[in-house]
Amino acid sequence: MCGIVGYVGSKNTVPLLVEGLHRLEYRGYDSAGVAVAGDGGLEVHKTAGRVADLRRVIPGGLSGTTGIAHTRWATHGEPSDRNAHPHLDATGRIAIVHNGVLENSDALRARLAGDGVELASETDSEVLAHLIARSGKATLAGKVRDALSQVEGTYGVIALDAANPGELVAVRRGSPIVLGLGEKEMLIASDTAALVRFTEKVIYLEDDELATVTADGYETSAMNDPDSRSTTRPPTALEAGSIDYELGEHPNFMFKEMSEQPDAVDRCLRGRLDRRFMSARLDGIGLSPREYQQIRRVKLLGCGSAYYAGQLGAELIEQLARIPADAEPASEFRYRNPVVDPETLYVAISQSGETLDTLAAVHELKRKGGRVIGLVNVVSSSIARACGSGLFLHAGPEISVAATKSFTNMGVALALLALELGRVRDLSMADGRRLVDGLLALPSQLSGILEQEAGIAGIARRYAQAEHMFFVGRVQGWPVAREGAQKLKEISYVHAEAYQASELKHGPLALINPEMPTVVVLPGDDLLAKNLSTIEEIKARGGPVIAVTDADLPEGLVTDVIRVPRAERELAPITLSVALQLFAYHLAKTLGREIDRPRNLAKSVTVE
Repeated sequence: MCGIVGYVGSKNTVPLLVEGLHRLEYRGYDSAGVAVAGDGGLEVHKTAGRVADLRRVIPGGLSGTTGIAHTRWATHGEPSDRNAHPHLDATGRIAIVHNGVLENSDALRARLAGDGVELASETDSEVLAHLIARSGKATLAGKVRDALSQVEGTYGVIALDAANPGELVAVRRGSPIVLGLGEKEMLIASDTAALVRFTEKVIYLEDDELATVTADGYETSAMNDPDSRSTTRPPTALEAGSIDYELGEHPNFMFKEMSEQPDAVDRCLRGRLDRRFMSARLDGIGLSPREYQQIRRVKLLGCGSAYYAGQLGAELIEQLARIPADAEPASEFRYRNPVVDPETLYVAISQSGETLDTLAAVHELKRKGGRVIGLVNVVSSSIARACGSGLFLHAGPEISVAATKSFTNMGVALALLALELGRVRDLSMADGRRLVDGLLALPSQLSGILEQEAGIAGIARRYAQAEHMFFVGRVQGWPVAREGAQKLKEISYVHAEAYQASELKHGPLALINPEMPTVVVLPGDDLLAKNLSTIEEIKARGGPVIAVTDADLPEGLVTDVIRVPRAERELAPITLSVALQLFAYHLAKTLGREIDRPRNLAKSVTVE
């Protein structure tokens, strides 16, 4: 959520820090700031607002070779200059930036206030600066260890001591920290997006790992190790280059990422389809056919769009493999003392691979002996490392807060898993061939949907003044409706609710009127006739109907129709979802919304 950048080297750190923050803007934030170490001590500049606002408040002559910077997404205290990071101790010697939540901050603030410390902000984070400054340890690393031993919660932290300006100390627990290696310089960030312009080699800190960083290199050790024994390991190459984070000729990242979906799906499929056995080849999961046969249930865990993709995947798995499957929000799973079954395959789904609730669910599953695989878009992410096996999405970097190509590739990856599970059971060779051909046809079908952008935009404009919308679908259309409503809500701020089509008559029909449009997800499957009855119920109450469909509909049945190419019936949710992305995008564009960075939201949710 929040963004962290740090630099130590020989260059002027200010432009590097600000550029790093700019590349982290997609994560969502409400304030920004920098702290720079110079001959006169620490100089701090921060502001509520955007990185562009921060550029304006930083003096033109500010210079230094060590510094830290932050974009904040509020958890404690309103967005304001004084609540923005970096935070200082009372003497102005220690500066910190912090991602995460300190759960015992109220008790720590009360203790500090009782000792006569005046806190300048309402944040939980500020207490860290004071705890570090008050530690009696000799080194900054020792002081940070001492301070963090007193806190409960999650954190990604960088600390800077004006008395030793050539050194930074970084530590993580539950919130990502990445070190970037350069020539006589080192960078630190919460996301590789901030590093791609400056380095090709990185080190991902593990949970409860601390790094002491200077221009000449770094040392890592376990945070709770009193002997500070080294955990240093070789760096890894970055998975994406700077060009992957550039807009090019596109108006915004959401549009760019929607346009990239045919290529993204092609990458997800490449090398994973087995024409000999008409199945999938999923080497990253590492299970033999016998081990697949031993799976008696599949549980899919995710948050937001990843959860809806899990629902889509559960339906596919039950259809193709004929074993029970269901999806659950990872944020709920971890708190309900779940029964972990050794014959269940658990799938943790996350674009970033850093979603805290999903990562916590993985840790709980591993602790209880569950078999869990990851479905992530970042190979070296925390969830990928915690699971140890799974499916890489190959969607490429996704910058816009709204998931588009990552959601689509989640659906494709889950279709591959369902195909593999089905073929080791009762799915016939003929059905396997049909699905393999259907998956291979998806990129061109998605291109066909993108070519209809102008028509979809025209429909979206006609409904841009609606204050509320329903999205409905039945069985495999239900998760599509949920994801469609989510897209509309998050980028246009139009209130939208998703319902199973069969549930309309159990209450929601009371809200249907001429000002309440309903988007009906209408795959041409065995339930088409049932869905047509739902449309008649809505029309009878004067409600406008927008059908998103790959089926032929009776003339005059609906108010507007968005047609998509006909995919194999099990894969139709993927094509229908892409059409709804375009609908939400153009409605939000008509309303003049800031599409890539919707209010109150963040791309990677690393707090509860």
